Amino acid sequence: MKGRRRRGWLQATRRRGLPGGARPAEMYGVCGCCGALRPRYKRLVDNIFPEDPEDGLVKTNMEKLTFYALSAPEKLDRIGAYLSERLIRDVGRHRYGYVCIAMEALDQLLMACHCQSINLFVESFLKMVAKLLESEKPNLQILGTNSFVKFANIEEDTPSYHRSYDFFVSRFSEMCHSSHDDMEIKTKIRMSGIKGLQGVVRKTVNDELQANIWDPQHMDKIVPSLLFNLQHIEEAESRSPSPLQAPEKEKENPAELAERCLRELLGRAAFGNIKNAIKPVLIHLDNHSLWEPKVFAIRCFKIIMYSIQLLSHLDANSRSAATVRAGIVEVLSEAAVIAATGSVGPTVLEMFNTLLRQLRLSIDYALTGSYDGAISLGTKIIKEHEERMFQEAVIKTIGSFASTLPTYQRSEVILFIMSKVPLPSLHHPMETGKTGENRNRLTQIMLLKSLLQVSTGFQCNNMMSALPSNFLDRLLSTALMEDAEIRLFVLEILISFIDRHGNRHKFSTISTLSDISVLKLKVDKCSRQDTVFMKKHSQQLYRHIYLSCKEETNIQRHYEALYSLLALVSIELANEEVVVDLIRLVLAVQDVAQVNEENLPVYNRCALYALGAAYLNLISQLTAVPAFCQHTHEVIETRKKEAPYMLPEDVFVERPRLSQNLDGVVIELLFRQSKISEVLGGSGYNSDRLCLPYIPQLTDEDRLSKRKSIGETISLQVEVESRNSPEKEERVPAEEITYETLKKAIVDSVAVEEQERERRRQVVEKFQKAPFEEIAAHCGARASLLQSKLNQIFEITIRPPPSPSGTITAAYGQPQNHSIPVYEMKFPDLVYPMAAAT
Repeated sequence: MKGRRRRGWLQATRRRGLPGGARPAEMYGVCGCCGALRPRYKRLVDNIFPEDPEDGLVKTNMEKLTFYALSAPEKLDRIGAYLSERLIRDVGRHRYGYVCIAMEALDQLLMACHCQSINLFVESFLKMVAKLLESEKPNLQILGTNSFVKFANIEEDTPSYHRSYDFFVSRFSEMCHSSHDDMEIKTKIRMSGIKGLQGVVRKTVNDELQANIWDPQHMDKIVPSLLFNLQHIEEAESRSPSPLQAPEKEKENPAELAERCLRELLGRAAFGNIKNAIKPVLIHLDNHSLWEPKVFAIRCFKIIMYSIQLLSHLDANSRSAATVRAGIVEVLSEAAVIAATGSVGPTVLEMFNTLLRQLRLSIDYALTGSYDGAISLGTKIIKEHEERMFQEAVIKTIGSFASTLPTYQRSEVILFIMSKVPLPSLHHPMETGKTGENRNRLTQIMLLKSLLQVSTGFQCNNMMSALPSNFLDRLLSTALMEDAEIRLFVLEILISFIDRHGNRHKFSTISTLSDISVLKLKVDKCSRQDTVFMKKHSQQLYRHIYLSCKEETNIQRHYEALYSLLALVSIELANEEVVVDLIRLVLAVQDVAQVNEENLPVYNRCALYALGAAYLNLISQLTAVPAFCQHTHEVIETRKKEAPYMLPEDVFVERPRLSQNLDGVVIELLFRQSKISEVLGGSGYNSDRLCLPYIPQLTDEDRLSKRKSIGETISLQVEVESRNSPEKEERVPAEEITYETLKKAIVDSVAVEEQERERRRQVVEKFQKAPFEEIAAHCGARASLLQSKLNQIFEITIRPPPSPSGTITAAYGQPQNHSIPVYEMKFPDLVYPMAAAT
């Protein structure tokens, strides 16, 4: 034992004063050379340091120290003080290897221990970090900053009443302005300073017991330091290599980090603190003369306007008065030019999602009359006109945000809004009941208004991108609803998308101009993409225009929108095939007014006649076929003399002059399909296609979108099937055969043969001359009908044979027949002798 102590004493004396060696015996006091008599926590701390600092922290001994600190938390402050004492001494003696080991040990203890004694340990920790930050060595400054950032991300369990971060704010701000000669070291120091400021903000902003970081004395240091680094983004970009040559470590620079820190700082600011954060920005712009040029000032206020959480503030005030919510939304609208321009990615949809959610809440408030959904004592009554004012403000704000977005982002917003519109289909169920119907209708109107605001001014060269199939299907399905206001919004939205050359306002009034050159239309040749779009969607578009013309609730604005839509399609998307189809469509609309199978009012019939005259007058001059222009001119002149109520100049006025009798219209007042096909056929157009009348194909979408609900349609189908079922058939008494009966049968058989012959001729003619789309739709319907019949036959014929062992009762008491393979069937014993005999 004596020899061992002597060797220890000799080693201590030999290493005295050597760099990186053991400690002098004097520091341990009386028992300096006798390690067994020192406190245990000191021995555990000493054991984590290796003889050679390059070996790093002794992990096994570090685990023992951590376990001891967790087992005896009252010793944690002494461990911290002793580590701090060693680190300060090592810094003074330039033993930087042991400094790194000490900081690593402190970080691990800080992450592992969350007890009530942590505050005293944190004081020692912050003392050591401050010592590193005071050093002139950049590596020590960066080391101290990294440790402080780790500490800032720890949520402490116990409050601290006396901790101060004034030194760290000043020191980190000074590091943000580093002017080191080495460019790489200067960048690292500045980034460490920004990270340190970010850590101070995170540590103090949500803790009311900490020093108020929003005080002017702190903001006047933090904000200018961030702006100083943000200001040098252009200089850094001019000196940096190309993106392909830039190494991984240069992907993040001080400017990007400063911008992110500034956004976080402003995003955490409450209403009462935002002034202290913005005032240093204005002073910095003044002191550095950054208002001219204004590029940097605009960049700063983009960050400020985007970071101020007005959207979340709007959600927080969702039950405030409508005037208050309208004020917040109007401020958003005014700030949209700045805020929305710099917004990218999912944040854009988040903005619109918040605004649409507020729109739905406002609709619910207006319907229920209160913010709680039910009126009771003490409930604040909502004024409907104030909610309507708020809804209009939200729609205006949506348009303001969308107007600043690029085309691809606006397309995403358009699809997003359309997906929120409730539609009467199997995939998009709607609310039932009177209240539900009102809510559905108001929601549809408000969302379509928002969609109209977004689509206004939308410019896209490719219609396939502007009107994709999923969007167009949903939009056109709303065009067949009963509500006239909804149908009008759909027409205006389509017009906004199709009008790419600003011709819309030139067709605001329906007229029969003798020379359309006064309109100064901008016409371009139909592109290949537009031709593909029309080949894919033209029949769908024509069908909805045709069915919209037959609505009884149409007013003058509907017919003006239909005329604008037809005219814009002719200008923007028309080739020879489209022109022929549009003429067939308008002639079919003329037949609707003439035959009047829909029992339309007199005004609607006159409006359809006038609409056809205005469009054919326009398209005849656009095609520039003299004979076609002459025919339309003759019909219009005849109408002016004999039937002015069939022209737009007398119909689409404040007091329309109508005729009480529209039956028996003479042929001279109508545009004749045979004449038009003849004159256009001579100019190279498809005369065979022109001769065929336009017949729209009704789809399931039309049925679900029209007057009958899904339930009524299903009940109607069930009723028809029940009537045709064999169980319900009643026996009809046999008809008595007489001479008159036989005579009638002979005559009828001849008539039936003539009808069959005529039907065959029409079928052959249809397959020879009809457009491919009509033939495909007809054959597809017959194929689906045949397939359904085959399925019914298979269900009846292909059934499993009954089991010889009888029936088995399934769940719910229903007997079921189970099919058993032949080799598993149990036959009677009588069968076996017979089989042996054979």
